[in-house]
Amino acid sequence: MSDSDRSGAVAASTDGASATKQARRDAPIGGQAVLEGVMMRGVSTWAVAVRKPSSEQLESHDNGLEPTEAAEGEIELTTEPLVAWNRRHRALRLPIVRGVVALAESMAIGFKALGISANAQLDEDEQEIGGRAWGITIAVSLMLGIGLFFLLPAGITSLFRDSLPNSLVFVIVEKVIRIAIFLAYLWLISRMSDLQRVFEYHGAEHKTFSCYEAGLPLTPENAQTFSRLHPRCGTSFLLIVMIVAIFVFAPLGTPAWYWLLLSRVLGIPLVAGIAFEVIKLFGRNRTKAWARVLMWPGMQLQRLTTREPDLPQLAVAIAALEAVLAVEDPLAASEEDRVGMEVVA
Repeated sequence: MSDSDRSGAVAASTDGASATKQARRDAPIGGQAVLEGVMMRGVSTWAVAVRKPSSEQLESHDNGLEPTEAAEGEIELTTEPLVAWNRRHRALRLPIVRGVVALAESMAIGFKALGISANAQLDEDEQEIGGRAWGITIAVSLMLGIGLFFLLPAGITSLFRDSLPNSLVFVIVEKVIRIAIFLAYLWLISRMSDLQRVFEYHGAEHKTFSCYEAGLPLTPENAQTFSRLHPRCGTSFLLIVMIVAIFVFAPLGTPAWYWLLLSRVLGIPLVAGIAFEVIKLFGRNRTKAWARVLMWPGMQLQRLTTREPDLPQLAVAIAALEAVLAVEDPLAASEEDRVGMEVVA
């Protein structure tokens, strides 16, 4: 990459009190913060880098490290091959459908990466967390998410549906309640001390993405100069889901409560698929004024789910990305291979 191309790939931005940079182009890479580490995925590979506790830390902690305590050991890498689900059939690459498929695949990889990171924090003599335990965790998490963000707002609104003038007002009130619950949820988890280090690794993930997208050498010092906010973050995606739901459910009016709740569950794939196309559009037009204005609310929400990482955390995120780059060149991927890579984390 030439110096002129490199300078054109980076834009000045304001993140907190310090001036930082944001890349101007997208690369077909995704990822997720995990426990004391980061998962990175390309088009044919995904990798998890986790910093393990040192032997001294394990000896002094009978029940593992405290969530607020930094692991001080070596970085452990796990690399897995990837054959994207949407490559299995042309129909899975259709607009909206591709978003649903990509999100389901990302969740599957993400939960597996979380399991790897959790087991990496254990002593060799401790029993690893099994697949059954993670399966139960996934099921409970999905049910809580659907109940909290889809069924609860519909249920609350139904309590005073008779006092609302029409179905449009009903849907608007329901969505206002949903967004309020979502914002309250983000605010509450942002205050939890147990999650602060995960949020720091989330910031490290974003900074590493941006450093790579800008074409700069992957060093902790270079990555640190970039914003911890990223246009394709999953936090921004969730806000778009909340907004898209207004337009998807509005035509349904105010059916009986059981049809209302069922429609909110069955409509989730459609809402997610449309939201995926929206964030894909934003990512490709991130340098344009209209896209930056529309992305701004979601970018600001990332201030709740990311924190400024330190250099050792950035080294972990870089190790995960370099493990992917050792196998493939994401920038050389075809448009077909890039399908499903629009949401970062």
